[in-house]
Amino acid sequence: MKVLIVEDEVRLADTVRRGLTDAGFVVEVIHNGEDGLWAATEQTYDVIVLDIMLPKLNGYKVLEELRSRNVWTPVLMLTAKDGEYDQTDAFDLGADDYLTKPFSFLILVARLRALIRRGGPERPVVLTAGDLILDPARRRVERSGREIVLTPREYGLLEFLMRHRGDTVSKSEILQNVWDPAFDGDPNVVEVYIRYLRIKLDAPFGRHAIETVRGMGYRLDPDGG
Repeated sequence: MKVLIVEDEVRLADTVRRGLTDAGFVVEVIHNGEDGLWAATEQTYDVIVLDIMLPKLNGYKVLEELRSRNVWTPVLMLTAKDGEYDQTDAFDLGADDYLTKPFSFLILVARLRALIRRGGPERPVVLTAGDLILDPARRRVERSGREIVLTPREYGLLEFLMRHRGDTVSKSEILQNVWDPAFDGDPNVVEVYIRYLRIKLDAPFGRHAIETVRGMGYRLDPDGG
């Protein structure tokens, strides 16, 4: 079982390396995003442990680039509670699993073995609604051939709507699937992000793809509006 650890905290990386080696893993450690990306694309690993906050290239960009190059190695991301991204965003960034620092070494080993047993994910199918295209592998959104830049949360919301295109989804369903099942904030945050998507995806193109179904929720027109 071969593991790549991309972590800039040298002491933490060395501790994890020694522990994983004792547990029977073959481990390689790299301390910055650029070199981690090179290693992950040039060599074969069973699983990658990837910190988000890295020098030269952050973990989000490393993962995004890996998937765009069709590298489907399972990735467990390490997130910091006070970092730019919190644990609820890890899956939005394309991770297969995550751990929040500080973490239990036994849990790390269990998660890595589970990811290795599961294997690499299949290449995601490109989602379309008329001329609106979402490519999960590249995390790229286009309309009429023009790239639309979305934040991770906007992207997660659009992907959920596109996977349920033609269906009406409630605000609570969106919160459970795009935010977190335990979300206890203001549910009106959904309306805010729906408006953001309309501004980016509909208004510039004269479309009305994202519909409000009064008293029920939202619906994405399967024909793209």
